[in-house]
Amino acid sequence: QVQLVESGGGSVQAGESLRLSCAASGLTTSRACMGWFRQAPGKEREGVAFLSNVFAYTSYADFVEGRFTISQDKAKNTLYLQMTSLKPEDTAMYYCAARSSSDCAGVSSLVFNYWGQGTQVTVSS
Repeated sequence: QVQLVESGGGSVQAGESLRLSCAASGLTTSRACMGWFRQAPGKEREGVAFLSNVFAYTSYADFVEGRFTISQDKAKNTLYLQMTSLKPEDTAMYYCAARSSSDCAGVSSLVFNYWGQGTQVTVSS
């Protein structure tokens, strides 16, 4: 059984940083396409960043603008999202997701098989 457990969310001021973690079990993150999504109230879920260790692939949404970094710790089987220079518009529930395939190119939320419960990020101005 695959489980993804996010942590690291919180309430911060604009310009501050947070690091989100996603601990995986039942799945090897280094063999899967892993992603971070977010959903703000009243808005659709959107992709934030994706990583495939197998294909040495990372991608980011345009709104990231170089502020976030997706990474993983193979030994801990954990995915991270380091977020810096946070803005109020980054306020959302952030979800970790995994796809059984290693291919991350051009993915959308529809192709991810497993989801975490989410961790809330709130950025105040």
